[in-house]
Amino acid sequence: MLHKTRAIVLRRLNYNDTYSIVRVFTEEFGAASYLTYKSTGKKSKIATSCFHPLAILDLEVEHQNARDIQRLKEAKVHLPVVFLLNNPIKSAVSLFLAEWIGKAVKGEQADKLLFDYLLQSIQILDLSEKEYANFHLVFLIRLTQFLGFYPDATGYVSETYFDLLNGLFVPVKPTHVHFLDLEESALFFQLLNLNYDTMAGLQLSGNRRKSLIIRLTEYYRLHLVVFPDIKSLDVLHEVFG
Repeated sequence: MLHKTRAIVLRRLNYNDTYSIVRVFTEEFGAASYLTYKSTGKKSKIATSCFHPLAILDLEVEHQNARDIQRLKEAKVHLPVVFLLNNPIKSAVSLFLAEWIGKAVKGEQADKLLFDYLLQSIQILDLSEKEYANFHLVFLIRLTQFLGFYPDATGYVSETYFDLLNGLFVPVKPTHVHFLDLEESALFFQLLNLNYDTMAGLQLSGNRRKSLIIRLTEYYRLHLVVFPDIKSLDVLHEVFG
């Protein structure tokens, strides 16, 4: 049976000489993998060039719950994201976020709230003309709301520590090693209060931004069963210094 769904592209992998596998997050089925021809002929209903990180597509697919890899019948652009392709900084951020989403979001079931969050965030990144060096930080913090481990900031006061293991601010150093120091904790609290409209208000050095990403990676690893290394992280560090 054929289904139509919107989808966000996370990655495309070569399968063999004839097929590729496209990993996407769909509106109707959650995370899914689709087998597609590599052919780019004039009669093809699928242009392989549309499968770039965070592309927003309309798909026609065969989908059976028992299958690990579904079959893709047709794909076309739902919303163009021109600047994600043409701006090298936004392209690097897109590559990083697509890889992160692919490793953090595993549920193969519909989650329309999450899909809407991803869709709106991609559009904001694409169209943003102001400073967006903190975009990925805000995105990753807010993504935790949909994954079930959004940090609890209610206990924050000056000179408190953020406990990464338990996801809250505490007045004394935890007895384990997974916590932020006082300066990092203060920055983390500021980050929790940012949104895409105010993200430029937090001024960070390249080293401090890099440090926050490393600690966010640790936070995800503590709260997800599996969270592999992000290969595109080095590219992101290079872009933002």
